[in-house]
Amino acid sequence: MTTTFPSISISTDRLVLRPYDMSDLPALTDMMNDEAVTAWTDGPQPYTRIDAERWIRRIAPGERTQGHGIVFAVHEFLTQRLVGSVRLLNTDWRTRSTEVVYVTAHWARGEGYATESVLALAEWLFRDQAFERIELRTQADNTASQQVAQKLGCISEGVLRNARIARTQTEDGGWADFRTDLIVWGLLPEDLEGVAEQLADAGGYGTYNDWN
Repeated sequence: MTTTFPSISISTDRLVLRPYDMSDLPALTDMMNDEAVTAWTDGPQPYTRIDAERWIRRIAPGERTQGHGIVFAVHEFLTQRLVGSVRLLNTDWRTRSTEVVYVTAHWARGEGYATESVLALAEWLFRDQAFERIELRTQADNTASQQVAQKLGCISEGVLRNARIARTQTEDGGWADFRTDLIVWGLLPEDLEGVAEQLADAGGYGTYNDWN
């Protein structure tokens, strides 16, 4: 049984999903220090260049080689600037299921890049890797992340109460932890039928079939 993803890049009309390399270090550090990213992720705060280097050199590659999932840096095709990150984790190779998480850089929000990159990844998983389920877990107050799930055709399957620690900024500029519910979304191969076409009709994106 296959227990690791191949080392690949995935291309869409606007984006390239590829492994992180050291050229991403400055932009990754900047992206992860954004207030919205700090609030909804569990990365170190402040996020230093040492943290970014550790992620690029060891943690992200290890996710793939150890069979846990795969990590992609998301770049604009034309400018090659880093605009986000998308990651598969908690992969179950027996059931061919996995969880996806995503981050969009503050300088690239409002462009639909999270939806585009997750859709590309989902099509690759279902068509090329024979996966049967993708799961998304969004914090109850993270409406932007929930909108991505809805655009992709994900089905809301329930709520995990008090299941996640998020962060809120304090008056002195620091951060405090608080508990939040998680909404669980499921995406099956049949749920993607017609999604790319619907997005295209709404001014979105076409289908993605360029991976190597």
